[in-house]
Amino acid sequence: MAISLDKILAQHAYHHPLQPAVSFNDEHFNYQQWHQKVDEIALALDQLGLSKGDKLTLILPNCVELLALYWACARLGVVVVPLSPLLQDQAAINLCLDADSECLICVDVRQPKLADMCPQQLRILSLQDLQSLLMEVAGEQLPKTKVTSDDLFNIVYSSGTTGLPKGIMHTHGIRAMYGYSFTQAFGFGRQSVALHTGSMVFNGAFVTMLPCVLNGGHFVFTPAFDVQTVIELTKRHGVTHTMMVPSQIISLLDNPEFDAQTLPSLAMILVLGAPLQLHYKQLLQARFPGRFFELYGLTEGFITVLDNADAAANPKSVGCPIAGSQMRIVDSQGEDLPAGEVGEIVGNGPLLSPGYYGNPELTAQTFKEGWLYTGDLGYQDDKGFLYLVDRQKDLIISGGVNVYPSDIEEVMVTHPAIQEVAVIGVAHERWGETPIAVVVLKEEAQGDQEPLAEQEPLAGQEPLAEKILQWTNARVAARYQKLSAVQVIASMPRNVAGKTLKQELRQRFAKHT
Repeated sequence: MAISLDKILAQHAYHHPLQPAVSFNDEHFNYQQWHQKVDEIALALDQLGLSKGDKLTLILPNCVELLALYWACARLGVVVVPLSPLLQDQAAINLCLDADSECLICVDVRQPKLADMCPQQLRILSLQDLQSLLMEVAGEQLPKTKVTSDDLFNIVYSSGTTGLPKGIMHTHGIRAMYGYSFTQAFGFGRQSVALHTGSMVFNGAFVTMLPCVLNGGHFVFTPAFDVQTVIELTKRHGVTHTMMVPSQIISLLDNPEFDAQTLPSLAMILVLGAPLQLHYKQLLQARFPGRFFELYGLTEGFITVLDNADAAANPKSVGCPIAGSQMRIVDSQGEDLPAGEVGEIVGNGPLLSPGYYGNPELTAQTFKEGWLYTGDLGYQDDKGFLYLVDRQKDLIISGGVNVYPSDIEEVMVTHPAIQEVAVIGVAHERWGETPIAVVVLKEEAQGDQEPLAEQEPLAGQEPLAEKILQWTNARVAARYQKLSAVQVIASMPRNVAGKTLKQELRQRFAKHT
């Protein structure tokens, strides 16, 4: 498809200039104002000498400038490389070099140290430097740049929790297809209002932002996730579409205002990033009948969607491939497996990345003959609905038997004291590995404990942990699923996308047995 993102804002500014475009805190822009702001920032980038194909790294929290820089880069054909603001300085510099970045823009407080550390060829600017440039270029004209669908739009780095981060490439054409594909899947239109409360450097942000902007809708985003903020902004702006990771949905379900009577404008609540357990799906369906959607997918580009029409009949599924996509389940030799058999999920489609930046070997290992090998385990039913069994890296092999953590987690989330749970495998002398559960308790189950340090075990909860252990082991389906232990902590470790970092939990509790 011969389409790029560079002229979309100009079209909306011409046809619907007063239509609300972007809101962040107390800053609000219609499409005319937003188009003007983006063009001003594009002028500043041009003044820096950045041009089509150059790489610009951003280490910024959610802010107006971050979103405007995305679109300014699209305007010039500059490749944007967003990095998590949680990254340490040296790790950030390493990824800048990996991406061949010419320039890095960060918050003011980080600029001096990053500038001292970086090599000479990498220029480091603060947001204050950017504002100074904006004053210098006021009134000037942008150069004409031809941007095509095959030009690189951005490089998104994986979290790197199981190895070195990988730079996943997306072209303008792929990002445009995000807009078209998710418009079709989620029903976006010009009157849509999308609320985004997670990090804008997370690839999932594009799942709602691009279809919203493509259709000329109103995109609302926040500095960070907060339950009361979600409820207040949904009421204020008439939010129609929102996207959450499971931990955010679980927090919202604790608030009685989070229901269809209080928030009648909500037409779509999308869950992605990790599977949402059936218990919470059912609670969400009860609160918002017919609004629940679930997305399974990788930044590399294979996506399935369980939409609101199929959710009630297939609640344990993560849906079907999006339009124009294909899916297979294969064994260790890459041979197709029949319906009902567990294997690796393999897929392709219009969102497929061309590969990993500067890493042809890994690209060849992951993308084979047009198919993405996800490394995730699942099976499909006779109607082609996908059932996600577990991440391959999370699989526990105990005494030669495959133990899927998600099977145990589905049981445990129904315990009245448990807020969140992560089942992991730890080393065991006899069985090789054994499953243990790490849980976060609901507030009312914590008793009169003193405030807890982040991720520290809850003192005095050993008896409750033992009760949860016994309760779980009495309910799991098979002997090999029985837990060896339950550990109680104050909060789960997460990455910038809000995903639970099981690798950190495995490292922390590696010597449990």
